[in-house]
Amino acid sequence: MEKFNESLWFDKRMWAQDIRGSVAYAKAIGKVGIITQEEVNLIVEGLGKVHKEWEEGKFETKPGDEDIHTANERRLTEIIGPTGGKLHTGRSRNDQVATDTRLWAVEAERDVLKDMGILLSAAANFSKEYIDVLMAGYTHLQPAQPIRFSHWLMSHVTPLVRDAERLKEIIPRTNRCPLGSGALAGNAFGVDREYLAKELGFEGVTANSLDSVCDRDFVVEFLMWHALMLTHISQFAEDVIINNLLKCIDMDDAYATGSSLMPQKKNPDALELLRGKAGVALGKAVGLTATLKGLPRAYNKDLQEDKLLLFAAMDTVKDCLAIATGVIVTMKPNPDKLIQALSPEMLATDLADYLVRKGVPFRETHHISGACVRLAEEKKVSIDTLSLEELKEIDARFEADVTKVWDYEVSVERKSSIGGTAKASVLKQIEDVLAFAKTLE
Repeated sequence: MEKFNESLWFDKRMWAQDIRGSVAYAKAIGKVGIITQEEVNLIVEGLGKVHKEWEEGKFETKPGDEDIHTANERRLTEIIGPTGGKLHTGRSRNDQVATDTRLWAVEAERDVLKDMGILLSAAANFSKEYIDVLMAGYTHLQPAQPIRFSHWLMSHVTPLVRDAERLKEIIPRTNRCPLGSGALAGNAFGVDREYLAKELGFEGVTANSLDSVCDRDFVVEFLMWHALMLTHISQFAEDVIINNLLKCIDMDDAYATGSSLMPQKKNPDALELLRGKAGVALGKAVGLTATLKGLPRAYNKDLQEDKLLLFAAMDTVKDCLAIATGVIVTMKPNPDKLIQALSPEMLATDLADYLVRKGVPFRETHHISGACVRLAEEKKVSIDTLSLEELKEIDARFEADVTKVWDYEVSVERKSSIGGTAKASVLKQIEDVLAFAKTLE
């Protein structure tokens, strides 16, 4: 049972946060006269020594150290004597673990934002470097219209910007101080919770002591967030896998492996691992939510499972962001292969737009352009090789300048509205992302 119950092997990651919370709490109970200033100083000094032992890797756990809280308090008492036993006055492991977890989560989430800023900056600068490369855009995995390679990459960057915005919104809800809530009913010694919040860098206090000790919404929010963010990275990975398969994008050897049997193989393992992480991430988010849904108020030991999921999710997120950044800055688009994937049939909409500019309603021009596509298919030729006479047989409003339709660069540049694939529009997207990334530093 002791082995089944103990959590020190994983919650020791919060040793620094636990000590920070204890230092603040010692000062708070000192302010209301529960301990003297001399005792406050003794406890704070003792906790500093415990901190140093953890920092230097010299902290020794002992049988009976059920979790990081009991381990730290046990060691504090060994260092300073019975005064260490006064630290827990009015405090419960329930509000203590909630405090530690929130402190840890906020610090980790802010680190993730920095990592996201690095990824966004790297991807935006990479997009700028290849701004002149064209490629085929797809819907339903069918060639659709010509776009810029940079526009395609920025289409994957854009949801990551939303992810960063969402994470920034999560942090203030996480950054609320539950310390001083006791086991469930509040603190019996009138500690100043707003003082505790200020000491620990929280943005405020939690509103209800009962909810404070069992609220794990902030963990679920992060797990849901990381599932969505990794879904976006998974979609990027799949796109690169397909383009790598078509030789349109070359992956760096650092992010691929060879086959154990076939020497010609270069497997996109990094991308496949990125793709695989998203499904597991969703499972973690759903798993903890399922655990929470049946819990009565207030604290229940089921909540101990939150940290394993939170720690693993945070590690996965940081690893995936680092790998995705590496993949992006080392991959190489193959302009020749990307151009080969373009076909004049992808300009069929431009052919319809040509007649629209001559005053023909689009619904009509759509059918006319479709008839041109069918004629080219029947003749087994490329649509751009149809003669003016053949086009005029379909619709007399075609003129000699129709030949200008068959220019991929012109087609791309016509999509000049905000968010389009014209050069100026893509550059604007890039600059906006670079500016946003700076706010994450």
